[in-house]
Amino acid sequence: MDEAQYRRQVANLTTLLEISKGLAASTELQPLLEQIEQATLSVLDCERATVFLYDAATDELYSQVATGEVGIRFSAKLGIAGEAARTRSIINVPDAYADARFNQAVDKKTGFQTRNLISFCLTGYDGKVVGVLQALNKRGGPFVAVDEELAVTLSSLAGVVVQRQMLLDEYAAKQKMESDLALARDIQQSLLPESAPIIKGYDMAGWNKPADATGGDCYDFIELEDNQWGFVVADATGHGIGPALCVSECRALLRALILSSADLQAGMQRTNAQLAYDMPTGRFVTTFYGVLDPKEDCIQYISAGHGPLLLYQAASDGRIELPASTFPMGISPEMDTELPEPIRLQPRDVFLAITDGFFEWMNHQDEQFGLDRVFDLLKENPQASSAELIEILHEAVVQFGQGTPQADDLTAIILRRD
Repeated sequence: MDEAQYRRQVANLTTLLEISKGLAASTELQPLLEQIEQATLSVLDCERATVFLYDAATDELYSQVATGEVGIRFSAKLGIAGEAARTRSIINVPDAYADARFNQAVDKKTGFQTRNLISFCLTGYDGKVVGVLQALNKRGGPFVAVDEELAVTLSSLAGVVVQRQMLLDEYAAKQKMESDLALARDIQQSLLPESAPIIKGYDMAGWNKPADATGGDCYDFIELEDNQWGFVVADATGHGIGPALCVSECRALLRALILSSADLQAGMQRTNAQLAYDMPTGRFVTTFYGVLDPKEDCIQYISAGHGPLLLYQAASDGRIELPASTFPMGISPEMDTELPEPIRLQPRDVFLAITDGFFEWMNHQDEQFGLDRVFDLLKENPQASSAELIEILHEAVVQFGQGTPQADDLTAIILRRD
């Protein structure tokens, strides 16, 4: 080894040491990749360097950093970079266009002319492929054996720190998402009534438990004139953030329109028209809105796709399942809002407006809880309050499920006449 080569080797080792320090100190992925790119340009004395990260889900390589170019994505089965990832090896190509493996499409897209290149796989601490580092156009001729040795060292440093940073970024993103979901849940739960109304001659309770951090169900109590009370149970398709936004809009619109007008039909029509305008195709909200008149002992209602509604007649052990009176809200701006016959309540009768998460809860035998079990619980607990009945119902479906997870949101309003 002559003195020039010796000095060059010492300089390269010093550079690699500085690179190692810099990479260890980096706390963000994009600056880290930029450091790796600049280090490659310096150590291998080339015109261009590209860091391709490996997307295991799609089996693709993609670049976030490239000297003079960004945004390249291609199958890991293609090109020399793809072969470096598959074989986990260093591939040194002295004449790019003479090599059949070379993917000329990238040059055509970028306008860059590749003369020679070296590609080497980046692997993490666990041996998994993290990506490929590719250096193009060695100044003064093709890449040589010394460059390959430097590439081995550089790839060992880069692979581990890139994997570390990607894991840290993934963890940080997950933590932020969980924090955002917790905040969304708190906001959504704060919109639910703090307590049930006190109505002479009646006992009413409401309850909600989402299947996810946020849910697609809601309920509400609305105080009206003449000691009447409106109550709402709504269920948006699905559960999670999207349905939570849909059902929250439905609740807000319905509450605002009901409080501005005592006309039940007009409130439902106007709410539906606005939802149909706002909601994306395929989204809808099943909505029950009832008005209890304690003086007449009846419930006037419209059920937009929400059913069955359940009425247990205590005196005769009668079990009535009332269907929806019109289609769900948000499907079409026009909807039929004719009022069904009011629900007449006799002493000790119990009315339930619940979401399908209760009676569709399945056990390990793929058997649903069903409506008969709901009615049986009402008959077996004649002295229970409405709040107690909701608790009994929830405990029953959980026990019936034999450990199956809650698959859908659970929401209930139960009304019992004294």
